[in-house]
Amino acid sequence: MDRFVWTSGLLEINETLVIQQRGVRIYDGEEKIKFDPGTLLLSTHRLIWRDQKNHECCMAIPLSQIVFIEEQAAGIGKSAKIVVHLHPAASNKEPGPFQSSKNSYIKLSFKEHGQIEFYRRLSEEMTQRRWENMPVPQSLQTNRGPQPGRIRAVGIVGIERKLEEKRKETDKNISEAFEDLSKLMVKAKEMVELSKSIANKIKDKQGDITEDETIRFKSYLLSMGIANPVTRETYGSGTQYHMQLAKQLAGILQAPLEERGGIMSLTEVYCLVNRARGMELLSPEDLVNACKMLEALKLPLRLRVFDSGVMVIELQSHKEEEMVASALETVSEKGSLTSEEFAKLMGMSVLLAKERLLLAEKMGHLCRDDSVEGLRFYPNLFMTQS
Repeated sequence: MDRFVWTSGLLEINETLVIQQRGVRIYDGEEKIKFDPGTLLLSTHRLIWRDQKNHECCMAIPLSQIVFIEEQAAGIGKSAKIVVHLHPAASNKEPGPFQSSKNSYIKLSFKEHGQIEFYRRLSEEMTQRRWENMPVPQSLQTNRGPQPGRIRAVGIVGIERKLEEKRKETDKNISEAFEDLSKLMVKAKEMVELSKSIANKIKDKQGDITEDETIRFKSYLLSMGIANPVTRETYGSGTQYHMQLAKQLAGILQAPLEERGGIMSLTEVYCLVNRARGMELLSPEDLVNACKMLEALKLPLRLRVFDSGVMVIELQSHKEEEMVASALETVSEKGSLTSEEFAKLMGMSVLLAKERLLLAEKMGHLCRDDSVEGLRFYPNLFMTQS
């Protein structure tokens, strides 16, 4: 540990960041040091460690101080480590967190994984030895960390340095956030490719496998989501994209619509479709534009907009007269119903229940009582008794 020196953490001229990893604890030999896990950065010239809570606490060790490195596998309750063997400390070494150490090696413990890629990149840097080809200017090798007795930069230079540190920290946080998201998207694309290959095999071997096996395979695909979702990358962003999307919507929504009585709100459709598409999420605007094409393409579904502005997707076979007759029969049996009561009886959302009752009222089969207790619907006796 006596090889580390204080630093500001900023990269010098000719120095390039290679990789960084959060959640790394440093051991002096076999002993933990007093610092909490922090962020470990590998550059072309140095190993830099920064405390995650106190960014002023930053120390570095030149790659030229490293003799060789080796991996140490994880154990029960123990994280994987990289063991870094070091040359003896130079006599003119600048101040650091430790003045002396009895150990000739340190251990880097990776609490949040990532040690495999870090070890690979560190091995490459030790082999290429780029710090010899791109030396840091001597005037810039002085440390600028929070060392005892050192006067920190003030004035415009100090402000600019502080702004630069904040900018680099922001860039680091953003890159770490998107790194996890990128890994997740890669896995999602692998699953989509797998489901796509299964779908193609079903088509190729349609006559070779039984109907029961086909149904079982399709149930596996349904559990994994849409096998080959329509995307802008494939069909562009124009009419062709919305046409293909409409055809795919018709294929995946027909069965859920039949289970729900032939009608679903556009909000339910949006959630159902995006859940099936995985990482290839669909925007509300694209969904509406695709649904507007359902009827023009002569697909078994259509988009319907009620007088209140509520949008629904319904089967082409869905009859308005049957829907109104069902609402009238249910209300007549109970004497009167609110939208919430009707929704509970019919097993649908309150929004759709209210639209169905309002439609029956518009056609003269129901009438309303709008009071402080809420909106309640009754059979229209003027129509039924006459």
